[in-house]
Amino acid sequence: MSLTFCFVVYSMLLVTVPVYSLELGASPLMLGVILSSQYLLPFLLAIPLGGLVTRHGGRVTLVIGAFVMVAGLLLMQAVPGYYGLIGGQLLIGLAHLQMVLSAQTIISSLATGPKLEGYFGWYSTWLSGGQVVGPLIAGGWIQWAGGVGNLFLVMAGIASLGGLSGLALTGDATRGVRVTRKLTGFRAQASLARSNTGVQVSIAITLAGMFTLGVFGSYLPVYLDSLEMSAVMIGILVSIRAGVSMVIRPFIPRIIFAVGGRGRATTLALGVITVGLAGLGFATSAPSIAVLAVLVGLGGGLTQPLSMVVLAESVGSEQRSGALGMRLMVNRAVHFAAPLLFGAVLGISGFALSFGLSGLLVALVAVCLVRLQARESVDDNITN
Repeated sequence: MSLTFCFVVYSMLLVTVPVYSLELGASPLMLGVILSSQYLLPFLLAIPLGGLVTRHGGRVTLVIGAFVMVAGLLLMQAVPGYYGLIGGQLLIGLAHLQMVLSAQTIISSLATGPKLEGYFGWYSTWLSGGQVVGPLIAGGWIQWAGGVGNLFLVMAGIASLGGLSGLALTGDATRGVRVTRKLTGFRAQASLARSNTGVQVSIAITLAGMFTLGVFGSYLPVYLDSLEMSAVMIGILVSIRAGVSMVIRPFIPRIIFAVGGRGRATTLALGVITVGLAGLGFATSAPSIAVLAVLVGLGGGLTQPLSMVVLAESVGSEQRSGALGMRLMVNRAVHFAAPLLFGAVLGISGFALSFGLSGLLVALVAVCLVRLQARESVDDNITN
């Protein structure tokens, strides 16, 4: 529940920050800087925060993260303009990382195999629920108020509910584990990334999935605004992806079984994402954009839970928080770079080529992933 409130706020920002930036007169490149700033501190601090979660347990770090998010939102409201916007984005990005890492660490210790797939499926379902509601609230508020107004204060109230609900966590969530930096530091994670094929597969999935979400979430509202769609319609179209992801995630174990395993499910999901993302720049009507958003939602709904499951099962419990931190570091690095790259290409070529090249990049990652999975299969056969 705590992460649901977190993602309601996070997805509200996906609509509010681009709209507010355009109100300030931001250029495409400046917009990329603003959108990317949220992911700078998480990229730098994800692995150290993983060690912090391991030592102190998930509950305390989750609650602290929620109130850091409140501070970032209050800064945005109190300091109008680019300084408050970028400063708030920095704090919110750090807070969001801390809350997500805490929650994923707690869930990853609960089970293995299909049962863990189910747990992460339901976890992702609740997050997608927040992502469905958030853009609708943000779009409706902007339409009703005629602008952003006091919307950041509303978000601060929602984020505080996330912190309060986190206090209800009990059991393993309240307990930390004594570990050394040899298991949680940068060198330990670099060693895992070099030698552990499961970690490499998880990172590849994360690269493709987070690049898609970074481009889709950051620039779809801008594209829709350029088509002169209303704030309410923008909120609806942005929410469709999350809604589709929410609907399919409880059925992830069944989908994996139906297509013949995690590897095939992941490859199929990335193929669907490629089609959906590459076609966005050529779609100019709400129905066609909605269909493509459905495709992105289907692919994204599968890839992110699978990346977490693969990673959780590839490392020991004492290394899990650090490895999840590394995954989130890659996650935030892609989120940081994607809007900047897309903004630079957009300034030169327009939306059609920018979305098309983004889809091609996801396809290239899918090819690399197929090769990694084939190598893992060969290694397993040799071991057996």
